[in-house]
Amino acid sequence: MSQTSTTPAPATGQAPAPIGQQRGHLPRWAPWASFAGAAVLVVLLDLAFGLNIALYVLYTVVLGTVGVYALTRLVEGARKATDRLVTCLVVSAFGLAMVPLVSLVYEVVARGIERLDGEFFGYSLVGVVGEGGGAYHAIMGTLVVTALTALISVPIGLLTAIYLVEYGRGRLKQAITFLVDVMTGIPSIVAGLFAYALFALFFGPGVRLGIMGAVALSVLMIPVVVRSAEEVLKLVPNELREASYALGVPKWRTIVKVVVPTAIAGLGTGVTLAVARVIGETAPLLVTLGIVNGTNFDPFDGRMATLPVYAYYQLTQPGVPPQFAIDRAWTAALVLIMLVMGLNVVARLISRFFAPKTGR
Repeated sequence: MSQTSTTPAPATGQAPAPIGQQRGHLPRWAPWASFAGAAVLVVLLDLAFGLNIALYVLYTVVLGTVGVYALTRLVEGARKATDRLVTCLVVSAFGLAMVPLVSLVYEVVARGIERLDGEFFGYSLVGVVGEGGGAYHAIMGTLVVTALTALISVPIGLLTAIYLVEYGRGRLKQAITFLVDVMTGIPSIVAGLFAYALFALFFGPGVRLGIMGAVALSVLMIPVVVRSAEEVLKLVPNELREASYALGVPKWRTIVKVVVPTAIAGLGTGVTLAVARVIGETAPLLVTLGIVNGTNFDPFDGRMATLPVYAYYQLTQPGVPPQFAIDRAWTAALVLIMLVMGLNVVARLISRFFAPKTGR
């Protein structure tokens, strides 16, 4: 006669026993309340001792994080407290990194918006003493020099990247890669001195030309183009190359018709970001271009003005009274930031609209 053992069923409404110690849960608003309380406490400290904005943010983040950790450990346990602590540290690090960026943008916009008018974009500094004048000559000089830089750097950079990915082998490839890595870390002033020394050999000391600035910026832009284009070309699947070779298409035509069109979005993005990288350089242009108050569209004849150098001289040599020149310097900095942001937006649009379509 068999015996069957039965386990008594749990009472109605009784939850099964949890594994480990049961803990409560903090409401969703608890972390925010902790940081809000920390902010109020820091305000009281500010009233008592006086704190600047950086210390205010730092103390708020530290006290809020400690509060969240303590509350979570008390209510939810050590494991959940550690998770929340790491989350708070990551978010706080991001917030602290944004403080100088937001402060910089705010300061430049607040100081530069006053002279952001038609006169600033339509007039140069010829005959201007004190109030008035603009940066038309510097804006045009920046566009001319940047266009020349791209004209020099983009073909060299793209062809070098194609060689490294498609043709390069052995020690020559290693040497080129090493030189590109070294060029990436060259200080900008060294690029300016190189361009000045090169042109001084042919035109004598003291020469200042727009093309000199383009050559100096090319030294900085070429390695950026090579590195970005090389990584993009490596992402092209080898199956596409092999399918083209199987149809009897020569290698050069495969590169032109298959590889480059597939990677065109990444190549365009890399080139645009490289242009944004050099458009705000100042040190090499101080050595090679100098400054001029009039408009010069010929990069092979005399000095040219660019926005970075224009802002530098307006700030360091403002004249009397100095405030008008300082205002122009802030507005030039604002225009430069707008140009760089615009180029970054263009890079994202290129990456989105020219990427190969993968949908079926």
